[in-house]
Amino acid sequence: MKKLIVFDLDGTLAESKSALDAEMAARLHDLLGLVKVAVISGGDWPQFEEQVLSHLPQDNRLVNLSLLPTCGTKFFQYTGEWKKLYSEDFTADERQRIITSLRKAVEVAGFKVEKFWGEAIEDRGSQITYSALGQQAPLEEKDKWDPDFAKRKKIKAILDPLIPGFSVRLGGATSIDVTKPGIDKAYGIRKLRDLLNISLKEMIYVGDALFVGGNDYPAEEAGVVSISVRGPSETKCVTEAIIACLDGDHPT
Repeated sequence: MKKLIVFDLDGTLAESKSALDAEMAARLHDLLGLVKVAVISGGDWPQFEEQVLSHLPQDNRLVNLSLLPTCGTKFFQYTGEWKKLYSEDFTADERQRIITSLRKAVEVAGFKVEKFWGEAIEDRGSQITYSALGQQAPLEEKDKWDPDFAKRKKIKAILDPLIPGFSVRLGGATSIDVTKPGIDKAYGIRKLRDLLNISLKEMIYVGDALFVGGNDYPAEEAGVVSISVRGPSETKCVTEAIIACLDGDHPT
């Protein structure tokens, strides 16, 4: 029997930087009544508050929810209020090196962007994220820029040798996430294992970037049964199936 269902956020539970819709929120709430749930995403804590928490009922089922922003480099649990258990932050030197290398890789890759919506590079403390069109770009523009990940794969190929030892992953619609060496979603999965006392075999991971180099792939590499989805509509179907199976394991 599975005891923990882990979800990616952007592109899985919701569209990029968008809120859970009412149907998804209801299914997550149903799931929280049956099993523990975790969300691991490249977004920082304010995104989790805006996209997820503000759309879930504020009841005692939240004790079954673990939130891991910035690809698992931070961990929050609910005990009547949300408490941060850890944050794997960069040093000042590491931040500068990553930001400089990101700018160089983008320049060498040669992808010119005519219009930006906000800053392209965001320092999230424990993760530095490059968003090709800016942090506030509209979804319709982001969806058009790199739907097959080809542009970001080229940037990553240039960036990897510039910052060896750091984890560089592709996620969201236009983003590249950089974290400390070995600190990625596999790290977050292992933290869930240790802090919740749930084995990897008792978990399921659901995400939209489970390909090699995607920011969900480390979860699969860690040994968790993983389900690839192509957006929130598929996630709803997967979640409905999981709920049906878990309901069968919880006879009334």
